[in-house]
Amino acid sequence: MQIRVAKTAGFCFGVNRAVKLAYEMVEKGEKGCTLGPLIHNSDVTDDLEKKGLRIIDLPEKAEKDETVLIRAHGVPPEIYDTMDSMGVKYIDATCPFVKKIHSIVQRESTQGAAVLIAGDRNHPEVIGITGYCLGECFTFGNLEELKNLTDSNSSLRTKRVAVVSQTTFSREVWEECKNFFKKIYTNAKIFDTICGATRERQAEAKEIAAASDAMIVIGARHSSNTVKLKDVCSGLCDTFLVERASELKKIDFSTYANVGVTAGASTPDVIIKEVLSAMSEVMNETTNIQVEEVPSAAELESMDALLSEELSEDAVVKCTVMAITGTEIKVALPSNHVLGGLTGLVSYEEYSSDPNADPSKELKIGDEISLVIMKKNDAEGTVNLSKRRFDSQQSWSDIVAASEDGSVLEGVVISVIKGGILVVSNGSRVFIPASLATERRDDNLEDLVKQNIRFKVIEVNTARRRAVGSVRAVIREEKKAAAEAFWASAEVGKEYTGVVKSMTSYGAFVDIGGIDGMVHISEMSWKRIKNPSEIFSIGQEVVVYIKALDPENKKISLGYRRDEDNPWFILKRDYPEGSVVEAEIVSLTTFGAFARVIPGIDGLIHISQIANHRVEKPEDELAVGQKVMCKIIGIDFDKKRVSLSIRALIEPEQEETADEESVEETAVEETAAEETAVETDAE
Repeated sequence: MQIRVAKTAGFCFGVNRAVKLAYEMVEKGEKGCTLGPLIHNSDVTDDLEKKGLRIIDLPEKAEKDETVLIRAHGVPPEIYDTMDSMGVKYIDATCPFVKKIHSIVQRESTQGAAVLIAGDRNHPEVIGITGYCLGECFTFGNLEELKNLTDSNSSLRTKRVAVVSQTTFSREVWEECKNFFKKIYTNAKIFDTICGATRERQAEAKEIAAASDAMIVIGARHSSNTVKLKDVCSGLCDTFLVERASELKKIDFSTYANVGVTAGASTPDVIIKEVLSAMSEVMNETTNIQVEEVPSAAELESMDALLSEELSEDAVVKCTVMAITGTEIKVALPSNHVLGGLTGLVSYEEYSSDPNADPSKELKIGDEISLVIMKKNDAEGTVNLSKRRFDSQQSWSDIVAASEDGSVLEGVVISVIKGGILVVSNGSRVFIPASLATERRDDNLEDLVKQNIRFKVIEVNTARRRAVGSVRAVIREEKKAAAEAFWASAEVGKEYTGVVKSMTSYGAFVDIGGIDGMVHISEMSWKRIKNPSEIFSIGQEVVVYIKALDPENKKISLGYRRDEDNPWFILKRDYPEGSVVEAEIVSLTTFGAFARVIPGIDGLIHISQIANHRVEKPEDELAVGQKVMCKIIGIDFDKKRVSLSIRALIEPEQEETADEESVEETAVEETAAEETAVETDAE
């Protein structure tokens, strides 16, 4: 008798991730619980319960020091709200494929679409999906239910409708329902949300069942995934659903020459192995037929090693470098390998995805490298291998791991495509939507090409080997960390080197390390300016200091101008009263002239101090733009006023000839000038 075991049998990605998280919790000694049975397998749930991970049905039943694990099926949004309001800690193990359905349903219903869900309305996954619908929502389990639903809600035929399915929904039934939608509904948007692993599992089960006399489906009877597998196989051969090995004794295998075996997504490997071992024993007890291709317990334990020995496209082998030429690398395969003795060849194209990689510099004779088998050439006695593909496999494993643990990866942007950018990280491609590729939506994606970026993996499709990432998630986390560090050490007067991020008419916002502060226009310069662009430009690096902090509202006021640059400080330091300066006439009035002493400070030359003779009008002696030598005869730092005199520099004997009337009027005129003088730029 021949037994064929489905390669896709057992845990799917989502279930495997949830189980892994659960065992990590108990191994760390964390006190926790799961919101409902973690998977449809009592052996696993019982084992976890023995290890301290209990099962609850409502978040309110979680104890204060417990962490709630949300299973792969997902939950409605109100469950999250309840836990957040209660302060309950939780780990979200919702399958990424289910999360995708949540986002589709939420988005489409927000835009006014009625949502139709193909699946079991009482299944936890469907209950969770329904919770994200913000408008009309309907479920159907098969074509007949869909037709009845359509008849009782005839308006759906012309309404905007979004259609999704439970991840484990029958592929065959889904295709029937899709055809119905296309014929009857005029405005339907159909999303194929059956999990890739589910599709492959059902397709393989169907293929094996078609070539078998009997089919064994291993899994829980209340598991949707397992029940659908049984339905797929039942029409093709005798099909038996078993939960554990002991149930095989009820089956008479004597009339079957070929038996196929598959298992649901919640069936652990240990159960599959027990069933296969028991099948060998049962068939040998009840029949004299020789059982073929039934692996022993020892063989089952080393299944991964056996698979790696096969000559397949994904087989990995560790080889030793023998020679490096200008076009290829020659390697020796292990002597105990099925291809041992053949010469392995790695072309430069298959060495690395990095065009700048140089094998002659990176490798030496005797090095061991892991390679993927590509093609065997019997005529030449060679095997073509690829390091590039091995690196890609390894990087994909890193990407899947990163999607589970939230770690940050690095990659190079290779192109801008429809909807976002394409990033290569260690040989694997990751798509990043435009909305998640930059900090701001209006940033130019083309600027990212050939740039090294850091991102998080937010979704993976193992069946299609596709991943979706987010740069914005990293930026937000880094900003949050930077903010916490900033507020822990910030104090008034502390200096920072920052970058000007944006400007308004009243100031500029400066990034001082993940935190933005504002420099008001009045703090940019000691001279009066009309616009921040006179001092700053976007992207400019500037040294600023904290003038004021508002921790409650998270606001930071920054200063840019320095006290040592204050023109009044410079005047006091370098130009004491009595100093002689060359000043430029900047304006004329009826009572005198204003002259620029230093940038930012204008002084008044009273009409009585312009010459040693009576002056009727200042413009008779002076002109705007004219430079004159004058003496500082008075400084009022409180009122920010400077008095200048040209007359004070005229020789005394010449001054004696001055008109006596001008001397008598000086005191009165100076008082009037002070009352009407305009403020200087420095004010």
